[in-house]
Amino acid sequence: MTDISTTTGTPAPLRVNPPPHPNPSRPAYRLPPGACDAHCHVFGPGARFAYSPKRTYEPTDAPAAVRALHALLGIERVVLVQASIHGHDNSAMLDAIAQSPDTYRGVAMVPASIADAELRALHEGGVRSLRFNFVRRLGGAPDLDAIRSLAHRVKTLGWHLVLHFDPQDLPVYRQFLDELPLPYVIDHMGRVLAESGPRQEPFDALLELMKDERCWVKVSGAERTSHLLSGPGLPFEDAVPCAPADPGGPDRVLWGTDWPHPSVREMPDDGKLVDLLPLFSDDPAVLHKLLVDNPTRLYWQD
Repeated sequence: MTDISTTTGTPAPLRVNPPPHPNPSRPAYRLPPGACDAHCHVFGPGARFAYSPKRTYEPTDAPAAVRALHALLGIERVVLVQASIHGHDNSAMLDAIAQSPDTYRGVAMVPASIADAELRALHEGGVRSLRFNFVRRLGGAPDLDAIRSLAHRVKTLGWHLVLHFDPQDLPVYRQFLDELPLPYVIDHMGRVLAESGPRQEPFDALLELMKDERCWVKVSGAERTSHLLSGPGLPFEDAVPCAPADPGGPDRVLWGTDWPHPSVREMPDDGKLVDLLPLFSDDPAVLHKLLVDNPTRLYWQD
């Protein structure tokens, strides 16, 4: 699998990712019991869990203090996703899972050379998936043959893949996705840009992919894809039409905060992100699937 590359010569200073919102609000929408944040991260602390020398931005430490945020929002279960700034060292994530092994699960990033015994150790540590970044600013496409090989290996563990794409690449990788031997989750609604509305090729490609029962999508990252940012109404609500929660595929959608929000133009208030949920669907049964039933099926099946 191709690692994120670095430039030669004197490197330019890394862009610093700001800290998360200092005073998130309590959401007006009350989450159901068992609600899951299926996409958030832990960053460091760097003094204990070193950041990758190949990282593309400078993180602000955001360790497992996310627990206080989840208590405020009413979130009871969590899926931690390994971020590129820690590379293949999953230690920070595994440490956070070990503090709450019944209610935390993980999505790891690993090298193609990882041994089967190491994969089993990750499973015992709460990992249920592997993540691969296809986003160009994060290094571009990894080795597809390596992904195929790892996919066959982790299928025996009951795992799936989590894939992070640029929107224009969703149609490009259709054949590759069709050939995968296991379920896969597309991060952040495929990063489909709200400015172009739902009638655009990347969103059409996303909906086509969701006709395959192996394809899942995270209804997350509205703060990434929004065009309006703050303004009238709820922040980032212009991203809602490009969310395939209802009727696109309510049995195979997940939701997450993406805390501590790397690479955003405007740091969101996570309470306001929760308040977007009733805009994704006005059907309580669909929202229950999104928040409770679907993550249970994917991450707490054993």
